Amino acid sequence: MILLMLGAQGTGKGTVAGILSQKTGWPQISTGDIFRKNISEKTELGIEANKYIAAGNLVPDEITVPMVKARLQEADAKEGAILDGFPRTIAQAEKLDEILAESNRKVDLVINLTTPRDEIITRILNRRVCSNQDCKATYNLTMHPSKVEGICDKCGAKLVQREDDSNRESIERRLAIYDEKTKPLVDYYSAKGIVTNQEVSERINRLGKDVAEDVYKMIV
Repeated sequence: MILLMLGAQGTGKGTVAGILSQKTGWPQISTGDIFRKNISEKTELGIEANKYIAAGNLVPDEITVPMVKARLQEADAKEGAILDGFPRTIAQAEKLDEILAESNRKVDLVINLTTPRDEIITRILNRRVCSNQDCKATYNLTMHPSKVEGICDKCGAKLVQREDDSNRESIERRLAIYDEKTKPLVDYYSAKGIVTNQEVSERINRLGKDVAEDVYKMIV
């Protein structure tokens, strides 16, 4: 089964995908994680991708699409996968359909997360992530802080703020790009009848873990 996470930055896609991955055993395939790993290692791909990410822009398809295709062909994704951060445009969605069709697969369920815009910006500014790429735990200084300030609860590595999370202007630009290019994907997949809309918000006391539990019940 192929699950796909949709939603603006800061809505909790990574949290929901991570919990579902633990419950199902299917890999969480995040283009963002792969990009950040390459950026930290200063690979050629990482250097090129960082030019776009730091400015709040999307990484070009010629870098992203082949990488996703190769990842979906790995052994651990044979039974299922949870895509987090891809596709981001209609063109990428159409390309993903082609890639999956080659192995007689398709996107089975799209989880569309929504959160009030002011909450999103606050969440992103307060977000901290584990610097250990094998851990990738995510925290929030106000909503979900680590037990020891600046240290990951799970592995003890240093917590860091992503470069593209520290600048409000960059965050607002990323959200504007989402509205323009990525939000239309909701209509694209709704036409296929495979979208479930899920709100994640403090105002209704519903967090990512609550959404993950509800979605898991839908797929088992």
